[in-house]
Amino acid sequence: MNLDPSVLHAPVLDHRGLDLAAARRVSYILEQSFRYEYDAPVESLRQRLVIVPPVRHGNQYLRAHRLQVTGAKVRRRVRRDAAGNVVAWLKADHVPEAIEFRLAAVLERVRDDGPAVLPAAALHSPRLLRPTRLTAPGERLRALAADIATGAGAGPEDPAGPEDLAERICAAVSAAITYEYGITSVTTTAAEALACGRGVCQDFAHVMLALCHILRLPARYVSGHLLGQGGTHAWTEVIVPRDGRAEAVAFDPCNGRRTDSGYVTVATGRDYADVAPASGSYVGASPGRLTAARRVAVLSAA
Repeated sequence: MNLDPSVLHAPVLDHRGLDLAAARRVSYILEQSFRYEYDAPVESLRQRLVIVPPVRHGNQYLRAHRLQVTGAKVRRRVRRDAAGNVVAWLKADHVPEAIEFRLAAVLERVRDDGPAVLPAAALHSPRLLRPTRLTAPGERLRALAADIATGAGAGPEDPAGPEDLAERICAAVSAAITYEYGITSVTTTAAEALACGRGVCQDFAHVMLALCHILRLPARYVSGHLLGQGGTHAWTEVIVPRDGRAEAVAFDPCNGRRTDSGYVTVATGRDYADVAPASGSYVGASPGRLTAARRVAVLSAA
């Protein structure tokens, strides 16, 4: 899975002119970086990165990748967490001025290889059904869930079916919140975002998760990328029964639709806190300045 550096300079396609849904195979290039600069040296830096996509997520495959660190000598430990996400822990005893983490990856989507599947037990998993601090129910969330349930039944066993219920939840969240950057933060709860009526993709995902939990639909938060968007994106996967197993069906409430081949999955969790792309700490008086960059593009589609 070593990355050929030449691929970083390969020409890319304009995804806006492609019918990705009709393509049997789509290859993507992903580049992401986080650079921290300090006015004075810092010590004992600890960094957690959740930016490397899984080897496989449904019909999406990680074909090659490289994670580079410049600016300081680091020790690294890469493992998979309970949800199967790739988590990199990096430690630097001393950072003189700056440290940068850079990921480059090549991914491929094989259309006919099917959706992301889970064991049937996932349909009853407390991890996928219980609220977190960020998705805890509030009065407005319960009221909205009741309105949705009136037209769609009240859970995965109702005649409407879990996918139809999830569709209704996705549409309701899309209608209830207006996208606006800078109004919320990574600590904003679903109840707060709904009350505000404004937020970013993670707020949409948290509100949808909260509603799914109230209506007893197992669901999880997804961190990833969307072609044509400048930063990391977030959406929701609802877990539905299918032929004796559980299947993850992805909805993007921020855009009011199901996901498609324009989306690249990086990690799944209970909420944003589980899969924050970059987090960490250090010892020192100098405040850190973060510069982040990201590029995701189509290399080929056929």
